[in-house]
Amino acid sequence: MTDVYIVRHCEAQGNHKRLFQGSTDCDITELGSRQLEYLSKRFKDTNIDIIYTSPLIRAKKTAEAIRAGRDIKILPLEDLTEVNGGILEGKPFLEMFKNMPELGIVWNDSPQDFAPEGGEPMRDAYDRIWTAVLKIAKDNKDKTVAVATHGGVTRCLNSRLLYGTIDELKNVPWCENTAVSLVRFDDDFNAELLYMNDHTHVPDELLPKRSRMAEVSRG
Repeated sequence: MTDVYIVRHCEAQGNHKRLFQGSTDCDITELGSRQLEYLSKRFKDTNIDIIYTSPLIRAKKTAEAIRAGRDIKILPLEDLTEVNGGILEGKPFLEMFKNMPELGIVWNDSPQDFAPEGGEPMRDAYDRIWTAVLKIAKDNKDKTVAVATHGGVTRCLNSRLLYGTIDELKNVPWCENTAVSLVRFDDDFNAELLYMNDHTHVPDELLPKRSRMAEVSRG
């Protein structure tokens, strides 16, 4: 068996400011640093052979927390980067969906068809993400791997593992910062989602309640 832990990054400035971060390289917040302390405790006794990370700062610092000072190689991988929002990059959720309500409707009701101008279509990201995770598993057969990545990446991956299609993406919950999912591959690289979006290692007070729906922008 090959186990792959999928870990969403800690809170970054874009989360705190309620921006569409996407591929924008925001640094982490003080709260994010505190979240990482708990993430390190969660993984400190877990045998990890190798860690892969999105090259963005918020994911790389999360990968370091997973490593927890141990001698574990961290490899950046571009295909683990968050979906690029094109014209939405770095803009406040509330502002952009007020100014472009048609994109807000798609984001809420049919996110599989989300394809902002100048960005990456969600359907392309869905395929990119699976190809990357499957390759990671095949390159590390019978090992235990951790992947530091993003909320949209995790959601696309979980949609495939739960439903086998991107068309159910709306029904896949978002995960909290530093939430962990575990994917197990058998010898034929068939994947099973053992658990998803587990954030029990982080105290509730370190997980601000926020909505990602287009019509609201809280916290």
